[in-house]
Amino acid sequence: MTTPVCTSASAAAAPARQTHSFPSFASYVRARQPVLLRTARSLTANPSDAEDLLQTALTKTYVAWERIEDHRALDGYVRRALLNTRTSQWRKRRVDEFVCDELPEPEPAGGSGDPAERQALRDAMWRAITRLPARQRAMVVLRYYEDLSEAQTAEVLGVSVGTVKSAVSRALSKLREDPELGLVR
Repeated sequence: MTTPVCTSASAAAAPARQTHSFPSFASYVRARQPVLLRTARSLTANPSDAEDLLQTALTKTYVAWERIEDHRALDGYVRRALLNTRTSQWRKRRVDEFVCDELPEPEPAGGSGDPAERQALRDAMWRAITRLPARQRAMVVLRYYEDLSEAQTAEVLGVSVGTVKSAVSRALSKLREDPELGLVR
């Protein structure tokens, strides 16, 4: 069993998420597409595949829109559709090999860096975030990973906007000074 990163944020976030009511499919997509795209990106290695995966899951959701009784559970429905679609794609995966004189290596994109270095930085960042105090960690995750505004973060956690601003500022300061992140840069 896994322990949530911040139990107070998880408990406080549950009522806030249940208040979403979307009158139409289009309004739901406009409001939740960035968050759902991040979820799709975590399931695939390629950003284009993530967009295709999200499009397929949203198509399935659109078809079932009238049958979904509780629109507060739409995110869960779409995430399940993303996962099921990705699993189906993975099972159908076919690897084609072609003989060629030269290996078709892609040209390195300017400034993108080594994927291994990017992953090392991501891992170091998450380790640094887990070393933050629980309250600061919750605020950083809600602000930057869940992409909530300062006001939304304050509402979820039941604190003032000023508290969110100061706590996030202190957390970012600690992350800038983290010695493990300094080694990866």
